[in-house]
Amino acid sequence: MNPYRVKPETKVRLDDLPTRSDGGIEKADGKAQLAQLSVQLSDLQELLYAEHKQKVLIVLQGMDTSGKDSTIRHVFGEVNPQGTKVFNFKQPTPKELDHDYLWRVHQNTPGKGEIVIFNRSHYEDVLVVRVHDLVAKSVWEKRYDQINAFERLLAQEGTTILKFCLHISKEEQAERFLARLDQPSKRWKFNPGDLEEREYWQDYMDAYEDMVNRTSTDWAPWYVIPSDQKWYRNLVIAETIVKKLENLDMQFPKEVPDIEKYRGILEEMVAEESQ
Repeated sequence: MNPYRVKPETKVRLDDLPTRSDGGIEKADGKAQLAQLSVQLSDLQELLYAEHKQKVLIVLQGMDTSGKDSTIRHVFGEVNPQGTKVFNFKQPTPKELDHDYLWRVHQNTPGKGEIVIFNRSHYEDVLVVRVHDLVAKSVWEKRYDQINAFERLLAQEGTTILKFCLHISKEEQAERFLARLDQPSKRWKFNPGDLEEREYWQDYMDAYEDMVNRTSTDWAPWYVIPSDQKWYRNLVIAETIVKKLENLDMQFPKEVPDIEKYRGILEEMVAEESQ
């Protein structure tokens, strides 16, 4: 069992969970392992796409600078984009607001053979909405059960769901904001509004804690990943995904009957083209 997985029906306190860990691994060794896992993930994604039966949904949720973009870049950098999609749920459009809050989410869930990554997700509707009092408590309080039911539907219809909460410290966030100012190529990512959001840090921690405790299920578990060290965060997430995909027991489709008889035809074509 992954030590960072939140077991259903248990209660965790985010303050008790580490934001920094190396798992007893040297950084160089961890990066080498990640490189190997990236190749394995690429092969597994190709198998998933070829088999065209299973669906995989990856949810990345975390505070600003926790590394959602970086995780996608480093963990999924080797996979074929043909079978992998990333969706980022920003402020709802007027059309989306005319529907229930899960309407826009359901449209972007994976089809057969696809890996879909949510960079932020439907959980914004029990996080930002809650912290900033955008809807009444009586509204967002119901959403935990609604989300569990929604994810159960996806799982019953063949979707494997893995949810990663990128857990960073307030101190590390401040250092990463500062690092953005120190690198001209990163300054575009800095938003003064992010500093205003830091004033709500404890409110967000309370909201994240309830999110994890109330929506980590057998069919859609949460993993609270120590994310102060980027390389270790990437390693744990990659390893978790690879192990899960390996357990799906995927198979390539059956080959064309009597496939060897086509070898001679193709060899003749190659010979003709080389003349």
